[in-house]
Amino acid sequence: MEKLDAKVALVTGASTGMGRAIAVALAAQGASVAIVARSADKLEDTAAAARAQGAKVLVFPADVADHTRVGSVVREVVARFGKIDILVNNAGTNTYHRNLEDTSVADWDLVVNTNLTGPFLFTRETLPHMRAAGKGTIINISSGAGLRASAPAGVAYCASKHGVQSLTGSINAEERRHGIRACAICPGETATPNLDLRPLPPTAEMRSSMLTPEDIANAVLFVATQPDHVAIELLVVTPTHQRNYQADYERYLAAGHTARLEE
Repeated sequence: MEKLDAKVALVTGASTGMGRAIAVALAAQGASVAIVARSADKLEDTAAAARAQGAKVLVFPADVADHTRVGSVVREVVARFGKIDILVNNAGTNTYHRNLEDTSVADWDLVVNTNLTGPFLFTRETLPHMRAAGKGTIINISSGAGLRASAPAGVAYCASKHGVQSLTGSINAEERRHGIRACAICPGETATPNLDLRPLPPTAEMRSSMLTPEDIANAVLFVATQPDHVAIELLVVTPTHQRNYQADYERYLAAGHTARLEE
C-alpha cells in the first residue's frame, strides 16, 4: 500500500516545474489527482505522467484567479472523487519588469492575482469540504522571498509571497479546530521555467546546483504524509550551495534595466 492510497489531491500550476513534479509524486504514492493550470496542452502531459503511475487524474485548464472557475473546479473534483484531502496551491508567476519604479499595475495584478488571490480562492472553496470531513491538508508553495524581501525577486512577487505566509498562518489559526492543517513551503532557488523570466536568466551551470522540482515534490510528500495530529506549519528548503544572485540584479541595474541581459 502506498502512503496516499485513497487520498485525493488538487494541485494548481501543475503544467510545468514544481507543480508537475508534485502532481506526479502524489500520484506515485497512490493519490487520485486533480490538476489545474492555464496551459491545456502541458496539463495533458502532466496527466499522462501521473496516469503512468496508476493514478486517476482530472484535468482542469483554468486561471487560478478566476473565482467562478475555481468554484466550478472544486465542485467537480468533489463530485467525481468524493472529497479533497490535500490542496497544493503551487501556481505562481513573476514578470520581467519587477522593481518599484518599473512594475506596471498590470504586472502587479498578474503576479498578486496568481500568487496570492489564487491560493485564497482555492482555499476558500475547499475548506467547507475539509470541514465536513473533519480533516485536510493545505500546502502553499511560498518562497524564500516570502520570508525576506528580495530586490531581485521584485516587489509584487515578494509582497504576494509574504501574503502567502500570512494566509497559511490564518488557515492554521482559524481551521485547526476543524482538524485542518496548513503548511507554507519556502524553496530557495529552484531550476524551473520561471527562471527564464529573470532579466539575467541563470546559465545551465548555475541551475545545476539549485534545487530541482522533484526536491520540492519530496517536501510536499513529507508534509502530506504526516499523521493527522502533526502540523508542519513552515518548511524552508534551500540549496546547499546558495549563490549570490544579487550580483545578477546589480548587473541588471547597471545596464539600465531596459532589455534582457545575456551571458
